[in-house]
Amino acid sequence: MSARRDELAANLATVRGRIAAACTDAGRDPAEVRLVVVTKFFPAADVRLLAELGVTDVGENRHQEAEAKAAECADLGLTWHFIGGLQSNKAAAVAAYAGVVESVDRRKLVAPLARGAGERPVDVLLQVSLDPPGRAGRAGVDPAELPALAVAVAEAEPLRLRGLMAVAPLGEDPRPAFERLAAIRADFVAEHPDATWLSAGMSGDLEHAVRAGATHVRIGSAVLGSRPRLK
Repeated sequence: MSARRDELAANLATVRGRIAAACTDAGRDPAEVRLVVVTKFFPAADVRLLAELGVTDVGENRHQEAEAKAAECADLGLTWHFIGGLQSNKAAAVAAYAGVVESVDRRKLVAPLARGAGERPVDVLLQVSLDPPGRAGRAGVDPAELPALAVAVAEAEPLRLRGLMAVAPLGEDPRPAFERLAAIRADFVAEHPDATWLSAGMSGDLEHAVRAGATHVRIGSAVLGSRPRLK
């Protein structure tokens, strides 16, 4: 276990260094960027080691795995981010353990999320698509539909509209996509001044995301290594 702890500590130091350097290049304070470590397919034992190493936010994108892991690690006081595609029939269950739901992309999710949250505030990010219209597997709401979705979330207690989430298009230079995202976000924050969070950037493109104003970066392989080939 000590070898795994050392590996995670070294990887975390590297990633935190990358975030700090990216912030310096962008003229930003590194304290403005929160690291969300994506633990999909990795065991709860790794989550415990990450917590020992100062990680406070973890991300999962499959409900069944996330629910079990959150229960097993409930004593750690972590903030669980649900970042995957969300089915409306699972939304209430996700809201029962997730502190942040980053992948809200349609109004059908809002009522079950609010119901599942009960009286516990749940932070919500709207996933906006950066893919061209019509692309297969396109995730996220079209930017033109953001205003209506934002109003629906803002009016649904105890949900808290916090900002936006996005993924750069696969196989493309992330820079123009994140530039578009920055412009979308500027308009969004003008309408919702308290919704300033921006979750963008992963292991391969976090520097570009920080330059575009990301406040949260979702990092998996750069911290935990290659995902186990299972499930």
